[in-house]
Amino acid sequence: MIKVAIFGYGNIGRAAEAAVRKASDMEFAGVFHHTEADQLIAAKPDVALLCTPTREVKDWAPVFLKKGISTVDSFDIHGDIYDLITDLKLDAELGESVAIISAGWDPGSDSIIRTLMTSLVPEGEGYTNFGPGRSMGHTVAAKAIPGVKDALSMTLPAGKGKHNRHVYIELEDGYDFEAVKAAILKDDYFAHDYTEVEQVPSVAALNTTNHGVHIERNGLSGTTPDQQIDFTMRINNPALTGQFMTSCARAAYRMQLRREWGSFTTIELRPIDLLPLEREQAIRQMV
Repeated sequence: MIKVAIFGYGNIGRAAEAAVRKASDMEFAGVFHHTEADQLIAAKPDVALLCTPTREVKDWAPVFLKKGISTVDSFDIHGDIYDLITDLKLDAELGESVAIISAGWDPGSDSIIRTLMTSLVPEGEGYTNFGPGRSMGHTVAAKAIPGVKDALSMTLPAGKGKHNRHVYIELEDGYDFEAVKAAILKDDYFAHDYTEVEQVPSVAALNTTNHGVHIERNGLSGTTPDQQIDFTMRINNPALTGQFMTSCARAAYRMQLRREWGSFTTIELRPIDLLPLEREQAIRQMV
């Protein structure tokens, strides 16, 4: 049995707990909050799922990796992923552990789909179109802005991989809406897309965890043109993220047993390691 702990307990943490408890090859080691890192280490799990805000991953992952506890996170700032891998590599090697980075929905499972599509159509154009739906990373970023009592960030597809953001916020007493709006628009999560910010009396009345994606690629297979591939899903965002992180915990554990220590993204994993199946069973069912 793979002993798995959860560090952080928001929407993703709750979904991850459900996935771990349901996994036939896993033992749930408990939920641990930010003040309980020492207790998590003392529990000696094989893998810790870091269900914290993205910007906290770089601070917490080394704490566990150095102690020999593998980690899985859902870090979602695409442009910073390679730097994070580089930063965590030595910590993982020193602790003889494995860090699987950005193992959420996107980046994460969608990264594998894009890789497969590109292998099938090496030359051409590809687009990832999100939404409409709630972006967990953008919502957390908006909530972290001073003066924001609650927030919801909706992603709206604009075509060809472009997106608009619509952010609904409740204000804390004493804060100016225009100042808070300006701070949101300057945040790196929102600065690169067209973003509207709207003040509402109740974010809870609008809240949703549904999301979707349409990934498309068109181009050449060899010299044959007009190859068109589409992948679409509509999902509950936290549920899918928690489930995929749990599957990646299985992969991290198997890599650690094989002494493949270090830091990795999801496109570097063996697909078979994500499944709770023996090799023969997996091949018979999946190939």
